[in-house]
Amino acid sequence: MKPPFPLLAASLATVLLALAVPAAAQNAGQIASVRAGANCPRCNLFQADLSGLTLRGRNLAGARLRQADLSLAVMNRASFAGADLRDVNFYGGVFGGASFAGANLTNATLVGAYLEGANFRGATLTGVNLSGAEMDRAAGLTQAQLNRACGDGSTQLPRGLSVPACR
Repeated sequence: MKPPFPLLAASLATVLLALAVPAAAQNAGQIASVRAGANCPRCNLFQADLSGLTLRGRNLAGARLRQADLSLAVMNRASFAGADLRDVNFYGGVFGGASFAGANLTNATLVGAYLEGANFRGATLTGVNLSGAEMDRAAGLTQAQLNRACGDGSTQLPRGLSVPACR
């Protein structure tokens, strides 16, 4: 016997199947590898907890780190070039000389982060909180990028640049 609404039945079956199979939101093996100190360009590190780790010079270019926790991490000279860094928590981290070139940092928190010598050329900074960030020697920053971010009186920026106050 045919269901009275075949399209509805097929749609319902697809939804139920999607609910029964867990989404591959992150790759636990890749996260463990990075936590152990490996490079992992273009990896899926969604919601990874890398807080407090020392991972200097790691290559995470093009990786998906959306909603990851990198608070208090030490990642000097790391490459996040072209990475998905939306909603990442960089609170108090040390990222001197790191490359964020072409990365999407939308709504990231860089409060109190050390970013001296970091490269932000072509990075998306929409909604980024730079309060207290040390980045007066950062490279590739433009006023147009900073106009989409926010900071406070203790945000240190390259000469001639400013950032709107966070509300």
